Amino acid sequence: MHNAFSDALETVLRDCCPAAVVRAVEGGEDRPALWQALQDSGFADCLLPEEAGGAGLPLEELAPVLFALGRHALPLPLGQTLFARTLLHAAGLAVPPEPIALACFDSAGDAADDRALVAGGAQAAWFLVQQGTHCALLPRARAQARATGAHADLAAILPRPACDGLPAFTLPAGTLRQIGACLHAAQLAGAMSQVFDMTLQYANDRQQFGRPIGKFQAIQHQISVMAEHVTAARMAAQIACAGTGWLPDPLRAAIGKLNASEAVTPVAAIAHAVHGAIGITAEYDLQIYTRRLHAWRLADGSEHYWGRVVGEAVCGEAERGVVELARGWSTDAA
Repeated sequence: MHNAFSDALETVLRDCCPAAVVRAVEGGEDRPALWQALQDSGFADCLLPEEAGGAGLPLEELAPVLFALGRHALPLPLGQTLFARTLLHAAGLAVPPEPIALACFDSAGDAADDRALVAGGAQAAWFLVQQGTHCALLPRARAQARATGAHADLAAILPRPACDGLPAFTLPAGTLRQIGACLHAAQLAGAMSQVFDMTLQYANDRQQFGRPIGKFQAIQHQISVMAEHVTAARMAAQIACAGTGWLPDPLRAAIGKLNASEAVTPVAAIAHAVHGAIGITAEYDLQIYTRRLHAWRLADGSEHYWGRVVGEAVCGEAERGVVELARGWSTDAA
């Protein structure tokens, strides 16, 4: 997954987001230069229409950009910010220059849904919060966000906020969750691609019994299984980002996130099995990516959540028949 936009972003990230910078941000160090470089590159505005200073990218052309964010383990919520900026611009509201994270509460007042796990929330200066059909832009000073407690986790736990007096607009219920599912499906695919490349390289470099471990049939089998899951995740991301316009189709986003999340466990497990003990050390870069795989698997709903969404969609179209429904989905995705 690449195009001219993702190639340009790859160049920016290679220069500004090496592993040392990722570790520094995960450790709590503020890195304004990294965000400024992304701002200056124009990628934070690439979804905005051209008359607003953006590139007006459709979702299909944005997919390789999101894929590149995953491949470089970007520790800032750029993917969420570019969607948030476009939503705020469409609503006629002022767009802040700092990073914005997306938070979706499934209902407007359910006591059981009193907090949200916000991917990238640790580095967000603002939160675009959806409760039912109501969206509001919440500054971090009012957010009461807290850390998850997991090692170097960039997600944040956001209690249900009071949004009185905040800039607000309306969206169909669940829109921010669908956006999050779509963008995280693409970022998952990118991170898995990087994990696969690292694992393949290690298998070819690591010597055991006088030859590379990649020459052993057991390792070759594991890597071939891993390759299948990585390819499936890439296809899932393409399904999630298929269609016209810049907003994801709800069902495509559900299918994409479901399948990308399902690939996380086998891909991460095989990568660490092939690397052996070195793969879990803090000094080795593999854990930067596999931690993100597990975090993004849960972001905006795991495979169990989206599996239920897809299942309900199938049951709702039962009169068409499963075969006809699957054929229609395949035709749409193609």
